[in-house]
Order: sequence, then structure tokens, then C-alpha cells
Amino acid sequence: MDKTLRILILSGRDAGRGPMAREVLRAAAGEAVSVESAGAEAGSLHPAAVQAMREAGIDIADHAPRAVGDAAPAPLDLVITIGEAALRFWRGDAPGGVGALMVGIPAHVRWGVDDPAAAAGDAAAVLEAFRAVRDEFRRRAEALVGDGWLRALARQRSQMERLMDAMDEGVVAHDCERRIYLFNSVAERITGYSRDEVLGRDCRAVFAGEGLCGGRCSFCDGRPDEFETLERRMSFVTREGETRQIAMTLRPILLDESGRAGVIASIRDVTEVNELRWRLRTTRSFHGMIGVSKEMRDVFEPIRRGAASDYPILITGESGTGKELVANAIHNESRRQGGPFVPVNCGALPEHILESELFGHVRGAFTGAIRDKKGRFELADGGTLFLDEIGDLPQTVQVKLLRVLQEKRFEKVGGERTLSVDVRIITATNRDLRRMVREGTFREDLYYRLCVVPIHIPPLRRRREDIPPLVDQVLDAIRRESGKPIRSVSDEAMDRLLAYRWPGNVREMINALQFASVRCDGDTILLAHLPPEVRSDAGEPPADEPGGVPDRHDVIHPPVRLGKLDVRSVERALAEARGNKLKAAGILGVGRATLYRFLAKHTVS
Repeated sequence: MDKTLRILILSGRDAGRGPMAREVLRAAAGEAVSVESAGAEAGSLHPAAVQAMREAGIDIADHAPRAVGDAAPAPLDLVITIGEAALRFWRGDAPGGVGALMVGIPAHVRWGVDDPAAAAGDAAAVLEAFRAVRDEFRRRAEALVGDGWLRALARQRSQMERLMDAMDEGVVAHDCERRIYLFNSVAERITGYSRDEVLGRDCRAVFAGEGLCGGRCSFCDGRPDEFETLERRMSFVTREGETRQIAMTLRPILLDESGRAGVIASIRDVTEVNELRWRLRTTRSFHGMIGVSKEMRDVFEPIRRGAASDYPILITGESGTGKELVANAIHNESRRQGGPFVPVNCGALPEHILESELFGHVRGAFTGAIRDKKGRFELADGGTLFLDEIGDLPQTVQVKLLRVLQEKRFEKVGGERTLSVDVRIITATNRDLRRMVREGTFREDLYYRLCVVPIHIPPLRRRREDIPPLVDQVLDAIRRESGKPIRSVSDEAMDRLLAYRWPGNVREMINALQFASVRCDGDTILLAHLPPEVRSDAGEPPADEPGGVPDRHDVIHPPVRLGKLDVRSVERALAEARGNKLKAAGILGVGRATLYRFLAKHTVS
């Protein structure tokens, strides 16, 4: 045969007919089959069965009858039911039913042989009945083998496996109990697990991180009433501990006429594709964040890597740099992207309200608590909780937050019941938490719990190359919101935007452009339209800042227009100016705004 068939003999009690049929089938088929027996329930081995088999040269005296529930579920190719009780169990009509037995979609053969233990007469008559059943099993087993039925089944199953292995996608199928019965070679390659390690086992017990689906399968909480085709993109940790990005399509399937449902999933490793897409889109933006400058592109990599794990992340940066946008990007890149993203501003709420907001409260916990209320931790279960301005968290609440991080449990305000949640914590602050730890205003143990993965967002004055594309992004939003046909800003206005120090960072720049759009009647924002503080403040960055002005000994000669800018000439000018963009613009004979616009559209080393 092309493969070893896995066969189960299912009888009523596994006390006589089951072990007898198992042994005669083993004798007839030899090593081509792997045969086990079990019963809908376990009985006591009948002595007449032992005697009848011993007469045929087969000893079953050591057989220990077992119920199906006592056997480890395993993928099967063929189930042979013997008698009415086994047939009812197979059809799912009996208590326990086929769900406890089946892994996969085995073929079914019915041997309608009555139980010889029920034969009328004395012990000799019962023994004769067992002999007759033994001989009947031998004839049926020899017919299965001699007629080529088992060989054809083995060939069909082998061809199916080869067909699955020839596919470009990984294929994984599990039954309604999440037990895997199909796992092709591509799935082995993607996950790092072999067939022998996964077949017959619960998906969640095999794969790290709540199963192949990351705990988001429709079968994770039992059998769903309804299940539609689903598309998933998520991070997956292989057997070797490597994080891969996979795309998964899950489809419901009906396993048999009893109505048992299951899932078949096609999986693709899109790690390399995502890497290329990530590199492509981060040449300008990433989840809405502009990334032309090296300083900002250097932020995108820790965002992507931090999203692959569930460790807490601390985002630092000045006010207005877009810390919540970063937190959202991490959530949307992670396996929790299908769960809730729940933000809380810790600095905007008084202490007594903040505790209730985070952990919830029960009715009567305090004046005004007229009903039970869920806290943000409960609302974020299965997703991400973003705690902004974590430096403003009162020390009493710091203690409770530390406990949640350590134990993943908490009680509502005024409540006695302990709740458990599965939440990923991301925090942000514009304050120096290390200094606060030294000053004793922020708990050191909490700081190290929160700052497992630190991400710092540079201020806008440190990444001026991002200003032109940011302006384009904001003007797009203004056109959509106001209906005004504003398409650009003048060179004079862009020069001032590039020179201004932006103490309020991106948030302030958005505000400035919105202010200018109100005053602008045409399609171009002029210098006169900008807010007074932007127009009047020269705001030139120090020479040691990116794009800073040269010192007084670093003379810029009058511009000499060299023609249309190209990557090579810009690279030469930046090299000559040692990275100083204002000086490079002078060498090239263009205004600073022109150079920054060029850098926003081209990759320059």
C-alpha cells in the first residue's frame, strides 16, 4: 500500500468483538494498517473471546477494554463500527457521540455482527457463537484486503496528501474540538512544526500564543452557532521562536452527515512581502505618520518590532509629536489589531475619577455610583490599553497599576470580585520619568515594568525634511473638511515653516495651517496667512540641529542656479555641506523650501 492506514474498530463495549476484529484485521493486512479498538463504553473482557482467539493462535488475554473517551484522539482513515450501539455512537445519536472520537474525516464501514455474548444456551453455545463471529471477522477482513478496498483507500489518502503538499499555501484543518487532522508540508515549513507534532492535537495546545489564530478563531470559545469565511493577518511565533507575519483564510466545512463542523485554513508567509511593503510605505509614511527624515524612519522599525510581542511599550516625546498615533500604529501592526484600542489620558482626570475610569466601579461604591460600570481595562480586554501622560499618574494609582501588570488581575472600586483581563499596555509621556524616579515621584518598579520597549519620537525641529510632506498631508485634510481648493503653500511661507522651531510640534503645525486656511481665499497659502508667531519668529535652529544654519565662519556664497535638481547633485551638495541642508541649498542655488521638497520626494543617501 502507498501509506499505512489508521483504523479504529468501534464496538459497544470493547469486550469481545472489538479486540477480535482488531487482531484478525491485523493478521490479514499486516504492516499496511495500524489498528486499534475502543468501545462506546468499556466492559470486561469476555473469556469466550479469549478462548476463541487462542484456538486461532492469537492471544488477546492482555487486552484492556477501553472507552473512546479514554483514548487519545488521533486522525483516522477508517472507522469500522460493529453492532447497533457503535453505529448510534458513530452517528452521534448516543450520549458522548462521535465528537469525542473523530479527528478528521475517516471513511466508515459497518460490520453488522451481533454480540455473541448474548447468545442463548450454556457456555459451550456462547463459545461456539464467538467462534462463528471470529470466522466472520476473518472473512470480512480478507475481503477488505483481497478485493483491494484497503489498498484503494490508502492510495486515495496518499494522493490527497501529495496534492496538499504540492500546493503553494499551507493547509491546516481542524474539527469542532480544534483537533488538527490535516497539515501539509508548506504548513510544516511556515510554522516549523512537523505533522507528527500536531496531528490529533488541540491547535491551542500546539502553537504558542493561543493557537495558530492567536486566540481569535471562531472556535476558541467552543463551537460557534454561525461561522463565515474570515481573513486574518497576524504575527505568528514559529517552533524556533522566530516571529513571522502570516495571512490566513479560514473557511467552515461540514465534516459528515451528523452536522459536525470544522475549519480549513490556508496560510501564507507574507513576512518578506510585508517587509518590502513596509520599506516602500515608510519612504513617506507609516500608519499616517510621515517618515521622510532618517530620524522618523528610525522610529518605524522599533514600532514594527515592538508590535510583534506583547511586552509593554513606553513612548516618549514632546507634546504634539503624535504619541497616540504611534500607539495606534503598534496596535494595528500587532496580533491584537482585531481587538479594541482604548486610550486614557491620565493627566486629564482627577485621582478619584481616574481610578474608577481605569478599573470600573460597582453600584454604591461612592456618591453618584448609581450602577455598575466597566473600567478601561475591561473594555480593552483582548486588545490594547493606551495610557497617555503616564507621568501624571498619582502614586496611589501607580500601585494598583503595578499589580495589574504583575498579576493581570484587579478589583473594581468598591468591588470584592477579582477580574482577569488580557490587555497589552502602551504608555506615553512628555516628562522625564527617569528623573521622576530619582525624585521619588514615580515608582521605580513600575517604570521598569512599563519601559520594556522604549520608543522616542523626535520633535519636529529635529526632522525638518518631514515638514513639506506633512504640509501636503494637512492640506489634504483641510480640503476634505472645509471644501476650500487650497493646494500648496508659497515658497516664502514654506521657508518660514521650515525655519520656525515648532514648540508644539506637529499639533501646532496643524493648528497653524488651519489658521492660515481660514485667511486664504485662493489655492495657495501665503506668508501673510500664517499665524503672527510663525511669521515674526525667525526661529532658525541651532547649527548642531539637522538643517541648522551654519556658523558665521561658514559663508554661503550667492546662489548660482545649477538647473533642475537631481539625486546625484543633491548628494554631492549635502556631502560638501556635511549634511547642513541650508548650506547645501546655497551650493545648489535653490531656496531651502525647494531642497526640502526635493528631499521629501526622493531617497537621497
